[in-house]
Amino acid sequence: MESAHVTFRRLWRAIVTFVAVLVAGTVGFRLILDEGWVEALYRSIVTTTLPGLDTPPAGTAAMLFTAALLFAGVAIFLFIAGAIVEVIARGILTGAYTERRKRRVIDQMRDHTIICGYGRVGRRVAAEFRAHGKSYVVIEFLEASIASAEALGESLVVGDGTNDADLRRAGIERARGLVASSDSDVGNLYITLSARAMRPELMIVARASTEDAAAKLRLAGADRVIQPYTAAGRSIANVMLKPHVAAFVESVTSVEENFRFEEIEVIASSGTVGKSIRDLRIRTVTGAVVIAIRRRDGSLDTTPSSDAVLAEGDIMVAAGSRQDMEKLEEMFAPREGAVA
Repeated sequence: MESAHVTFRRLWRAIVTFVAVLVAGTVGFRLILDEGWVEALYRSIVTTTLPGLDTPPAGTAAMLFTAALLFAGVAIFLFIAGAIVEVIARGILTGAYTERRKRRVIDQMRDHTIICGYGRVGRRVAAEFRAHGKSYVVIEFLEASIASAEALGESLVVGDGTNDADLRRAGIERARGLVASSDSDVGNLYITLSARAMRPELMIVARASTEDAAAKLRLAGADRVIQPYTAAGRSIANVMLKPHVAAFVESVTSVEENFRFEEIEVIASSGTVGKSIRDLRIRTVTGAVVIAIRRRDGSLDTTPSSDAVLAEGDIMVAAGSRQDMEKLEEMFAPREGAVA
């Protein structure tokens, strides 16, 4: 990026110098040959752009001035040509077009997730989002991480998640969530504070390395805090203590497997409000199993019976195959004319 600025600055200087030579040539011909301003400007343009006039100027001084102007024109055009070749060779113009295209892609995103930090955790989060076909934008300022993101063609904002302007460039006003996945707990704390101040209703998930950092992140406004080292230790212990349970969990949470978990919100326009799981015949019609219901008051029913009645705003957690989930989403999709 710095090379691009240097190259364009050199090109701009060459153009300014060329204009200055034109002005000097016009004034010089005006004084030496006593020509009108238009004639002097025309002579200066023709001389510096190298074609020359059909007849040489009268007088030694005019000829020497013309020769000097010719040499200046040659030098300037060689400099401009070199700068243009450098621009093309570096792919700066192509890069600028690519950057604008990526900018448009980000500007058109809606309900995406912003991933602040493309380290080990951020890359893993991005990989999961890609596997599930979910849109996201990466914010990163470290050169090595930027190179990794560019190599994978990520939608990237080169910047800092603690900077409000960079969060806006990533479309925080239109985002559905944010992941603070920097390797620094302090960085994640500032990211969380900035994002929460800009979007009070935004879903924020933050990474923490210690319990103390996790507590501060929750105070800063993070909805969920994940501690990778704690989670990794728990997973390793479960593999040793409960190998079959661990194998099952790993199998059903793998994106490669057809079995998956989904969250479905109960909305009034779906026509399902006030009906029980039995009334809707969810298992029979879709093949999916409702394994939990998060009620609007925050309570969680982890073993809902078939007589559990669904209310508007409830979040169902269901399990099943991809096809089962598609049928379940269709069952709870908005319907025209539906009433609660």
